[in-house]
Amino acid sequence: MNEEWVEVLITYDILEAEIIKDLLESGGIPVVLRSSKISPYPVNIGKIGEVKILVREEDREIAEKVIKGEEDSSPQDSV
Repeated sequence: MNEEWVEVLITYDILEAEIIKDLLESGGIPVVLRSSKISPYPVNIGKIGEVKILVREEDREIAEKVIKGEEDSSPQDSV
């Protein structure tokens, strides 16, 4: 099965990326972090400092809501 991964956020702080990853994974959304950082060199300039947060295409909408704090995962009541 070929899954397509899409970018939902770019940050320059690895700790922020890890926190978001943990938040999404606690809700059952698989996450991949991608970075071009070279460990011994703490460079956070341009593309070298980026940490990309990727989720599966099918999880994109809910992941974006969770990141924005709109994590309304309960169904809406139709009244």
